[in-house]
Amino acid sequence: MERSGSIIEHLSDRGDRSRVSLVEPEPHLRVLIANEKRDRLELLAQVVSGLGHEVIAREIYVKEVGAVTERERPDVALVGLGLSSEHALDLITEIVRESSCPVIALLSAKDPEYVHEAAKRGVFAYIVDGDAQELQSAIDITLQRFAEYQSLQGAFGRRALIEQAKGILMARHAVDADRAFDMLRDHSQHNGRKVVDVAQAIVDSHQLLSPPLTEPASAEPPRA
Repeated sequence: MERSGSIIEHLSDRGDRSRVSLVEPEPHLRVLIANEKRDRLELLAQVVSGLGHEVIAREIYVKEVGAVTERERPDVALVGLGLSSEHALDLITEIVRESSCPVIALLSAKDPEYVHEAAKRGVFAYIVDGDAQELQSAIDITLQRFAEYQSLQGAFGRRALIEQAKGILMARHAVDADRAFDMLRDHSQHNGRKVVDVAQAIVDSHQLLSPPLTEPASAEPPRA
């Protein structure tokens, strides 16, 4: 099947018709786009809008993109490779640092070295010379993988919290790990709270009630 052309070609060929939705609208997303080249930025904004999403920010400058990302909290960010790979990588770094959303790198041609560096900076996906439909597919897949990643990270955090609470109970009540978890579970069921919430309360109270660290008393100087 013949390709329908790149994202940018879609718009260059269509002219004013780019304002018409290119594909069936997907769930509405708030999208941040960044690119060193202003003309590519504007064309990409039209594609994103044509897909039924809202462009909440269009950024060129590295020094500004971090603050905008933190303020706007986009659902997804798209970073195009412009004239300088370092500029694009710096954009990615700032967005990843300030946001809890996935970042997708957009390339007009294959560039394994750039993709490798972008992955190190935190991009979740990349798309090379794709059309509007491929961009939408990349967004869908990336959001799914990002949600799975966050869920996994949350699971690790909950497990660590429960283990910490078990350790506190084991030390305080002189019980083993199984008995400590039974205590957590019983309290959870009796009070209608999640085990992880009970664990958090135990850890918080333990930190609050633990004796403060005291500075060792300085030795008095010897008397003359």
